[in-house]
Amino acid sequence: MPELPEVEAARRAVEEHCLGKKIKKAIIANDTKVIDSVSASDFEAALLGKTIISAHRKGKNLWLHLDSPPFPSFQFGMSGAIYIKGVAVTKYKRSAVNDTDEWPSKYSKFFIELDDGLELSFTDKRRFAKVRLLKDPAAVPPISELGPDALLEPMTVDEFTESLSKKKIAIKALLLDQSYISGIGNWVADEVLYQARIHPLQSSASMSKENCATLHKCIKEVIQYAVRVDADSSRFPLEWIFHFRWDKKPGKVNGKILLLYVIILTEELILQVIEKAIEVGADSSQFPKNWIFHSREKKSGAFVDGKKIDFINAGGRTTAYVPELQKLSGNQAAKVAAEPRKKTSKRKSGGNDDTDELSNEEEKIVETDQLKKGPKPRGRGKKPPMKRKSDDSDDDEAGDDNSDDDEVQKKTTKKTTTKQAKAEKASKKKVQSSQNSKKPKKAK
Repeated sequence: MPELPEVEAARRAVEEHCLGKKIKKAIIANDTKVIDSVSASDFEAALLGKTIISAHRKGKNLWLHLDSPPFPSFQFGMSGAIYIKGVAVTKYKRSAVNDTDEWPSKYSKFFIELDDGLELSFTDKRRFAKVRLLKDPAAVPPISELGPDALLEPMTVDEFTESLSKKKIAIKALLLDQSYISGIGNWVADEVLYQARIHPLQSSASMSKENCATLHKCIKEVIQYAVRVDADSSRFPLEWIFHFRWDKKPGKVNGKILLLYVIILTEELILQVIEKAIEVGADSSQFPKNWIFHSREKKSGAFVDGKKIDFINAGGRTTAYVPELQKLSGNQAAKVAAEPRKKTSKRKSGGNDDTDELSNEEEKIVETDQLKKGPKPRGRGKKPPMKRKSDDSDDDEAGDDNSDDDEVQKKTTKKTTTKQAKAEKASKKKVQSSQNSKKPKKAK
C-alpha cells in the first residue's frame, strides 16, 4: 500500500500546484465503501466555492485545509493515489492508472476542477481507501489515534531504545503498528530492517542498544531519501532490497544484483538509447547502470548483493529478508540453535543431485508464525480430490494425467473383483456348511 514517501509526494504536489485556487467543480463517487459517512451530493456542496489553503499529512493520511470547514481527508488504503492532470505525481508501485485511461478515471472517487482549469483526482482501484469530510481531521480517528510521524515527529535514539525495551512483539509487526510510529508500511519496514541487519521476527525487547540505534538511523535515512526523490523508486539506491522484493526475478552483475526493468520501447525511447550509446562511443562500461544490457540473463530465486532473499510472514505481511545478514539474536537465537537440524530428502528425479536443507533459523521462523495454530493430526488424512485441469493445459500433461487415472482405475477394479470373488467363495462355503448341518443322521 502507499506509505509515507508516496503520500508525502502527493501532499507536496498539491501544495505546489493547488494552493490559493478555488474549487469550481466537484464530482464525488457514489461509493459508500470509500466515501465515508456522507452522501456524494452533500460532499460536493461542501467543496464548491472553497479555496485550498494548505495540504497536510500524518502517517499515510492526507487532508486539504480549505478557507472554511469541513475539510476533505484521504486515507490511502491499499491503492489510493492522487492525480493532477498534466502534472507528474509519483504513484505507489502498484496503484498507477494508465495515462491512456479516460479522465477522470473510472476509479476516481474524488474529483475537483479549480478556477484556473487545473484538475485533481483521488483514485482507488481496490476500494480499501477512505475519503471523509471532517471539521477537524487531526482531532478525530483515524488520525488522532496515530503515533508520531516517522518523518515529522521522529523519536530520539534514547526514546526509541526505551520504547522498544517495553515491547515483546516482533520488530516487523511493531514497525507496522501505526499507533506506535505512523507512516511505516510493508516495504519501508523491510528496507530499514535489511539496512540495519535485523531479523524481522526478532523480539523488540531483546534488541541490543546498538541494534536499536542502528535501526533508528536506518528509519531516518530510508524515509528521508525516499521523500527527497519524491518516492520515485527508479531513483532509489540499487542496493536497496526494495528492487528485489516484488517480482523475485533479479539478474546478477559483478556480484551485485540489478533489477531487470521492463521497458516499453517507444520511438522516443529507442532514440534516447541510441543517442546515449553514441554519446559514450558505444563504450558499454559507460552505459547507465540500470540498462538491461548489463544483465540479460534472469537468475532463479531472489538475491541482493549476491545474498539470497527469503520471504516469510511477519506481522501478518509477506516479508523480505536476507537470512545471511539478518539473524535472530539473544534467547531466540539460542532456542533455534538448540533444535536439531532437519534435512529434506534428495530429489529422485532430474539431473541435479543437490540437497535442500532447512536451516534451524527458518524452522524457528515457521514455528513462530504458527504459534496460534494447533498441532497437525497424526496419520494420513484423506487425499484431496484431484483438480480438473483447464482447457489450456498442455496435451502432454493431460495425457500423463489420463494415463495415471487409467492405472488407478485398473488397480481399483482389480482389487474390487478380487474382493467380490473371495466374498462369493466364503458365501458358498457358509451355505454348504449350513446345508450339511441340516441333513438327518443315518440310523446305525
